[in-house]
Amino acid sequence: MKLSIIIPVYNEQENLALLHKSLTAVMQQHSYSYEILYVDDGSGDKSFDILKSIHNQDKHARVISFQKNFGQTAALDAGLSHAKGEIVVTMDADLQNDPKDIPLLIQKLEQGYDMISGWRSKRKDPFFTKKLPSLFSNFLVKLLSGVKVHDQGCTLKAYRIECVKDLELYGEMHRFIPLILQYQGYRINEVKVQHHKRKFGRTKYDISRLGKGFLDLMFIKFWFNYSNRPLHYFGGAGILFIVLGFLVGIFNVSYHLFIVKNFGFNVGPLLLLSALFIILGLQLIVMGFLGEVMIRIYYKDKKAPYRIKKILN
Repeated sequence: MKLSIIIPVYNEQENLALLHKSLTAVMQQHSYSYEILYVDDGSGDKSFDILKSIHNQDKHARVISFQKNFGQTAALDAGLSHAKGEIVVTMDADLQNDPKDIPLLIQKLEQGYDMISGWRSKRKDPFFTKKLPSLFSNFLVKLLSGVKVHDQGCTLKAYRIECVKDLELYGEMHRFIPLILQYQGYRINEVKVQHHKRKFGRTKYDISRLGKGFLDLMFIKFWFNYSNRPLHYFGGAGILFIVLGFLVGIFNVSYHLFIVKNFGFNVGPLLLLSALFIILGLQLIVMGFLGEVMIRIYYKDKKAPYRIKKILN
């Protein structure tokens, strides 16, 4: 059995040497056959130079370097596409994930599961900027999908290669891989893992990613429920609004014939403005869904959403 450990890297020059040393110690301790696949996501510091040095000194290390920063989802997608192992482990490069937890993930995976997700039950991150948005995001995922994974955003995960080799990832979808795999019928579970406070470098998390992730979540649910029958979704909504339109029209006519005639009180313009806002919002949502469907069709042609500058094998 061979492991492929995929690590997205973006401006982590202080952490890479320590991370590689720790990873190597764990791999040798458990006598794993392994490769470590670092994906440099267009770093602006010395991360690639350090990775190049690691590659030159260790035959287990492979490096993919992006032309520019494309984001963590693209980095994971590139790593999954180039992985050679039967089992794939993903983790962050910031030393907050602990390599010592990798054997726990693999042990759980061998109990008959297809994916094991790490659960940072004692997360060492700021509450308001990271833990609270994460709690809200995980709550939404459970509410909308029923996936009972406590920590969707934990990068530390283990997969059987057949589950993820052909995954199509973009946007912020790397956070919802457990959801996607469960929709596809794979068996998933989780284990509690350690989480350390960041010592070097700066977090790459932006609160705006919460909104982007929510939109990706909505699209995933839409895609798996209605991708083969979109008319049921849009047609049902259309019929509902047509009925509501008739009801509002009947009410408006009745209102003007009775209330305005008897009391002289008229709020017609406000009702028109409210209807205008609702219609505009619906048009934007529908345009977003149609745009997402077009993107999926585009990526069906295997046009990767990133550009690789160099690969060190």
